[in-house]
Amino acid sequence: MRSARDSRTPVGIAAIGLLPIPAALMIDSGDAIEFIAANRAFEATGLGPAAKRSAIVYQLSDTIRSFLASDRLSQDFQWQWGDAVERRHYLVSLARLKIRSGGRFLLTLVDQTVERRTERNLRREMMTDSLSGLPNRTGFSDLLETMLDANASNPAQFAVLIVDLDRFSRINACLGSLAGDELLITVARRLKGALRVRDTLARTGGDEFGILMTLDDGPEDAEKVARRIQDALAAPFRLSDFEIRVACSIGVAFGSDDIETPEDLVRHAQFAVKRAKTSGIVECYQSRAHDQARRQFSVETELRRAIENNQLRLAYQPIWDLGSGKIMKFEALARWRNENGADVPPGEFIQVAEESGLIVPLGRWAINEAARTLADWDHRFGGPCGVDLTVNLSAIQLQRDDIAAQVEQALVTHGISGSRFTLELTESALVSEGDAIGRTMRELKALGTTLAMDDFGTGYSSLAYLQKLPIDLLKIDRSFVTGMLVDRDKIAIVRAILSLAQALGMRTCAEGIETTELNQTLAALGCSLGQGYYYSAPLEAESAHQFMVDHRA
Repeated sequence: MRSARDSRTPVGIAAIGLLPIPAALMIDSGDAIEFIAANRAFEATGLGPAAKRSAIVYQLSDTIRSFLASDRLSQDFQWQWGDAVERRHYLVSLARLKIRSGGRFLLTLVDQTVERRTERNLRREMMTDSLSGLPNRTGFSDLLETMLDANASNPAQFAVLIVDLDRFSRINACLGSLAGDELLITVARRLKGALRVRDTLARTGGDEFGILMTLDDGPEDAEKVARRIQDALAAPFRLSDFEIRVACSIGVAFGSDDIETPEDLVRHAQFAVKRAKTSGIVECYQSRAHDQARRQFSVETELRRAIENNQLRLAYQPIWDLGSGKIMKFEALARWRNENGADVPPGEFIQVAEESGLIVPLGRWAINEAARTLADWDHRFGGPCGVDLTVNLSAIQLQRDDIAAQVEQALVTHGISGSRFTLELTESALVSEGDAIGRTMRELKALGTTLAMDDFGTGYSSLAYLQKLPIDLLKIDRSFVTGMLVDRDKIAIVRAILSLAQALGMRTCAEGIETTELNQTLAALGCSLGQGYYYSAPLEAESAHQFMVDHRA
């Protein structure tokens, strides 16, 4: 076939007809890529000029033009054409023709479909257990590697279970290998029925099965599947004239950052199986990371229940005016005693609450509870009790909740003036939120609240943020206060913070005061407020009220 733009006999047409493989002479006219000639082998592919719409033209135009624009004389690449059922695999070769009129090139096709299908079938056979039709050990490792690579940022989302049949060798010895094979096929069916649709079952050894599963709700998912497997295998199996009961040992390994290869995870699960054979229960591979993850998940589960059932409480630590020696505020601190009667350290459950998002309902509860307590103290005093309350805010709360609305609702509900509330925010929260935190702080200031920067000096604070944000109070972190009397660097830092606050018109509060000397020194340096065990440990609401009454008297 000849291009409409070139009536001359193109060079190479005769040669094309002699080629045993599909070949076509083509030209890029600028407006379109067109056929000049094609041999019979090429026409037989259905891709030539006789095609109503040649896939060569509309799928490979960009590749062809990129080749023609380069200095290369030839180029080879793989190309697939057709739907999933009729897909063909070709090796495409482009060759530039050295003639005066440019844009001409020779395109040849090598059909590799048969080789690709054969290769795919061989690979499938290599990856599949011939008895059960399940993935074998190699196929299981390949699937595991693919899944882990696709979710490298969250390896703890996956678990591997190894199920090992107990005393299977005796069945083979007594009933023969055919009965053993029949048993394995039946076991595979029961295991499949005990799994979720998205879980992967494989036969990883003679009487060993592997399961790859995703964890939607943490380690509990794997434990639930293990129990279902045990229940599924509890019913007896009928082999010939015998009724056989099969027990199994189950080992579980959870993904973690220290897993280097998929085989590591499988080996961990197999190691847990060995322990399960001794203990008689489902065993999980133990590692420090896994123990910590399980602990955090357990704390999260219990904390969620504690928030829903109103089982947390606030403790109140007094904040003193270093000049007058009077109680000015109480800082409200969340405390939690779990269902076993053990106190969970705030540093542990606050971190879990922030990572899980539970800090939002926890923070709402703390704001409302603090306002309710202050209103109760006022009522018992017959008027304002003379102290304010301080509540901590988290960066997660600022991101996900309408803090100003929550504070306003608590103040209105309990009849508390905004000037009686101080809200503490960490440096990292102030910096990370940028303009959004500025808007929130202005809304809080409009309610009359006092705004404090907590743990000042330990984060990302800068003069720009201190000048831009409406901060009233800087809290000097305890790490600078503790030991400042014997550390020149620490006392220099404290002096600098006090001078900075004075220049910006802010008050200061030193945390971690535990001795008379620290109290007197900070007062002499001009620090406004002090807080620490020198004055009092955090107190329950009733004890804090009595403490306030005693010192007011």
